[in-house]
Amino acid sequence: MGEKAEMIRVEKLNKSFGDLHVLKDIDLEVNESDVVVLIGASGSGKSTLLRCMNFLEIKNSGNVIIEGETIDPKNNDLNKVRQRVGMVFQHFNLFPHKSVLDNVIEAPLTVKKLKRADAVKEGKELLAKVGLADKADVYPNKLSGGQKQRVAIARSLAMKPDIMLFDEPTSALDPELVGEVLSTMKSLAKEGMTMVVVTHEMGFAREVGDWVVYMHDGRIVEKGHPNDIFNEPKEQRTQDFLSSIL
Repeated sequence: MGEKAEMIRVEKLNKSFGDLHVLKDIDLEVNESDVVVLIGASGSGKSTLLRCMNFLEIKNSGNVIIEGETIDPKNNDLNKVRQRVGMVFQHFNLFPHKSVLDNVIEAPLTVKKLKRADAVKEGKELLAKVGLADKADVYPNKLSGGQKQRVAIARSLAMKPDIMLFDEPTSALDPELVGEVLSTMKSLAKEGMTMVVVTHEMGFAREVGDWVVYMHDGRIVEKGHPNDIFNEPKEQRTQDFLSSIL
């Protein structure tokens, strides 16, 4: 792994909400074009860790280093950092009063000050990439959940992030719509996008993940290649978790 640039490094990260100590001394590194999948029971800290990586939650102690730069919420412009670290949420948060294309080009126009013609051209290319070229002029209420989530992915990609974070992107979807979102994510992974994904979809973790990280009670219990984690987990906790869900 020596040749790959380091994209994210989390060092001794701690996060509490009041008395609840949610993340405990987390160390994690994500290298260029890695797909790192975070698994674990609800409440194990996965989503909080993801949110700390794009500064929607601010750590209590430790460091978050993005592409070699230690980010300090007091000194760094977090909006600039978030342009490099895109995020896709469980709920799509699309603007209901804007067309699909306008949802995708909103941030490039307002944040990056792109010319409208350029934004539209890029937006249409991104919609084609997520399989929704024919939906550019449609409004979100006419879309299925899976289509909305793919628009949300295109919207994140429109900022040309170096890293994409996905927080349970399929858990709000009807089962028959999960596949179309996962296949969009698979093609991103194939193109070499650096991704950190919180998911309950173990098939995706096994097939697409370069690294699987099992979290329990705010700590990383085990991390390794999917084959090792799924076929020969070393830690009893990991074994118990997997046998409960697989």
